[in-house]
Amino acid sequence: MSVRTEIQHLQNFVSTRIIGQKVLVNRLLIALLADGHLLVEGAPGLAKTRAIKVLGEGIEGDFHRVQFTPDLLPADLTGTEIYRPQDGSFRFQQGPLFHNLVLADEINRAPAKVQSALLEAMAERQITVGRETYKLPEMFLVMATQNPIEQEGTYPLPEAQLDRFLLHVRITYPQGQEEKAILALARTEAHRDAANPGTGARRVSQATIFAAREEVLDIHMAPQLEEYLIQLVLATRSPGAYGKELAQWVQYGGSPRATIYLDRCARAHAWLNGRDFVGPEDIQALAPDILRHRLILNYEAEAEGITPDTVIGELIARIAVP
Repeated sequence: MSVRTEIQHLQNFVSTRIIGQKVLVNRLLIALLADGHLLVEGAPGLAKTRAIKVLGEGIEGDFHRVQFTPDLLPADLTGTEIYRPQDGSFRFQQGPLFHNLVLADEINRAPAKVQSALLEAMAERQITVGRETYKLPEMFLVMATQNPIEQEGTYPLPEAQLDRFLLHVRITYPQGQEEKAILALARTEAHRDAANPGTGARRVSQATIFAAREEVLDIHMAPQLEEYLIQLVLATRSPGAYGKELAQWVQYGGSPRATIYLDRCARAHAWLNGRDFVGPEDIQALAPDILRHRLILNYEAEAEGITPDTVIGELIARIAVP
């Protein structure tokens, strides 16, 4: 069975268990193939936790969920040194970050020290405890969630940490027919779990995922499309060239990480759609999720109700497609 077929089976498995969130399922797989982390924002009950848990059931790897709270400590993520009285030594006890898939639930409820520990893990794929540094698993993905409804008692994520996220995905409620399908699935799963507890799916190996990543990197991107991608990111830094009002809204644009990540995600998007080349639609589909958390707007834009998505949409509409 080919690598692409294996990943398609994984995609189908997750899609049948997560109804009404096609974008979330697609972005989770893109993050897996592009070797990055994603920030998901949506109201409670929209299958954010379930999505990454189901993904963990479909691949060879371990999953761990961490509920972020104001009293969380860095050691609750990284692990800590445990004293052994029998021989007077210390032994390092690994924390949740040593799992392959980590869900940081309501990430903005934890204080700065915890965010710093997570930032090192996301950026360097390692954690430091005392004088020792420990490598994290080669396949390591953090999915963080934010609740947009309640902001009381939260700590806004610093821009440096936001920039480490590959994607910032916003999800909404499912439609009527999807809601009906969700209800039917819930009943089916309740019966199945009662009859066959512990039943699992065939799991995709980590070797297959690494091979898929190599195939994604080999996807062809025409030079003119690469230039289009670069111009799209550059336009967020100098938006005045595409409209005087855009220059009045944007304070800071996307970093070079935006260029790198948009390139990798566009390739992954094309690969998941069965193509061996990148088209303009791949770049345009991923641009909002790549750029929305990297654009910093000024007070004037906020006063006018302008959002990063507004700016990104205007740039996509005004920059010529090759």
